[in-house]
Amino acid sequence: MRILYAIQGTGNGHVARALDVIPVLQKFGEVDIVLSGNQCDITLPWEIKYRFHGASFIFGKKGGVDLWKTMKNISLINFLLEMIKIPVRNYDLVINDFEPVVAWACKLKAKQCVGISHQSAVLHKSAPQPYLNSSFGRAILKYYAPTKKNYGFHFKKLGENIFTPVIRKDVRSLRATKGNHFTVYLPAYSNDAIVAFLSKFNEVNWDVFSKHCSEEQVFGNVKIQPVNKDKFVKSMAGAVGVFCNAGFETPAEALFLKKKLCVIPMTGQYEQQCNAAMLQSMGVPVFSTLNEINEDLFRTWLQERSIVNVEYSDDTDWIISSIVKAHSKINIEEPVFA
Repeated sequence: MRILYAIQGTGNGHVARALDVIPVLQKFGEVDIVLSGNQCDITLPWEIKYRFHGASFIFGKKGGVDLWKTMKNISLINFLLEMIKIPVRNYDLVINDFEPVVAWACKLKAKQCVGISHQSAVLHKSAPQPYLNSSFGRAILKYYAPTKKNYGFHFKKLGENIFTPVIRKDVRSLRATKGNHFTVYLPAYSNDAIVAFLSKFNEVNWDVFSKHCSEEQVFGNVKIQPVNKDKFVKSMAGAVGVFCNAGFETPAEALFLKKKLCVIPMTGQYEQQCNAAMLQSMGVPVFSTLNEINEDLFRTWLQERSIVNVEYSDDTDWIISSIVKAHSKINIEEPVFA
């Protein structure tokens, strides 16, 4: 069986999930990988069959997406050419993790495309939604990478086809300890803004991973270094807590490692607003922007010992195998999603 697996390359979460999904897919046949976007810091250990420009969002330095750079980065003509180029009909099964080129190519060429992504779960009827609804934000989640059948991952299981997060094996294998630092990942803020804020809390050490630096720098109790997958997960495993944006993979991994968690959703990013609503419903502190954080409340979070207790079992093999069996010609001997 020939399988096409399309991955969104904006941020690291989709690619991090692919590290555990691809080996399962390879049990069923030949897997060709599509990666589009240019904001990922994780390298996959397999050949990328199709590398597309896609339609990536560009992180800014003021807490959100840089709309001007994002618009400059997107070429409609290039996107259409990539859609035409990808031979989706040559594959027995197309699986998509919020990747727009393959999703729209399948829609154009009447090819079934199966979605497996966090975004598929965000708009579930049982998922907490932000106080301020955004029709535009919901439309992006629905139409950015449209798929015929969807399976999702969220911080909590929601219904039949919404599962708990895929925690990659290199994180599951870590032995969590409690050192004397907090791990920080806020890619939509400048280093200057992060240092200015964290320096106010000199009673703790800060281990910051940044998309805006090329070498390690130390400013008093704040260490800033480029994003590195291995160093980042080791830092989280040994941290007292994690302070990050309201993405999906990093907060999920922090919860899995039994770390205190505090998040800031990216400005104008509806998906992260939805994530923040879910995390807040679970007891995770949420602040709107770095500039608007109540310092007394933040210091309370630094000092408290309580964590949000979750159990994320390792069901990736069963979930992905069941999806493949449900949407391929493989004979299914056992019930799917029983």
